[in-house]
Amino acid sequence: MQLSEAASGPVKNPGSIQVIERMISLLDALADSSEPASLKQLAAATELHPSTAHRILAAMSNARFVERQDAGTYQLGIRLLELGAIVKSRINLREVAQPFMQELHEKIGEAINLGSRHDDEIVYLERTSSGRSLVRVVYLVGGRAPLHLTSLGKLFLAADGAQKVRDYAKRTGLPGKTPHSLTTLTALEKELDKVRRHGVAYDDEEAELGLKCVAAPIHDDEGNVVAALSVSAPADRHDPNWADQVRQAADAVSHALGYTRPKK
Repeated sequence: MQLSEAASGPVKNPGSIQVIERMISLLDALADSSEPASLKQLAAATELHPSTAHRILAAMSNARFVERQDAGTYQLGIRLLELGAIVKSRINLREVAQPFMQELHEKIGEAINLGSRHDDEIVYLERTSSGRSLVRVVYLVGGRAPLHLTSLGKLFLAADGAQKVRDYAKRTGLPGKTPHSLTTLTALEKELDKVRRHGVAYDDEEAELGLKCVAAPIHDDEGNVVAALSVSAPADRHDPNWADQVRQAADAVSHALGYTRPKK
């Protein structure tokens, strides 16, 4: 059994639910044990047959949710720590950003978006709705989009070196959504140069016809770009002056996260 079979996709049968419940019971048993636990101990604690427990533990070990020691004992794996750190950073980020997003929304009256990078995509973590847009917004909270199609994503690409941008273009093929999408490396590199010079990024109907966005980066206490804020609105309501307001809001979130802008 592969862990991906138990943890991905919609649940198709009761057996899948049972496997997940058994995984959780083993993780709980490991969490309750202050020392690495043997297969016998875990089987007893979870009331699972040793062969069943062994099979599930092997799958979780492959996925680094569990680590198997040389002595044949098990303990919680580093992957749980990695996932926990991601969840913590995103929850804290949303909590910190929300009041600044709301303030910006009240000033501008348009949708404010918060997003972070996950591999080659932007993940939308939070959004305020303008409540008056006739444009169908494709990317809602929890949604994903290729980095080069969004103002948010361009900020992360701009923070990458030239080689990383070329690697991204090669991996993804730079797919387009509209006639305005940047689908060549030359066009993307030219756009990213503008982003680096101005400190803000734009989406000029590149992800959705009729929708424009402007975004500014959020930095953590080490100066890394960890998220971004954007304003999205129908093209006929887009205001170039929003750039400064979005930048100020993003800077305020960065400051709240401990970031201090280097002196020039």
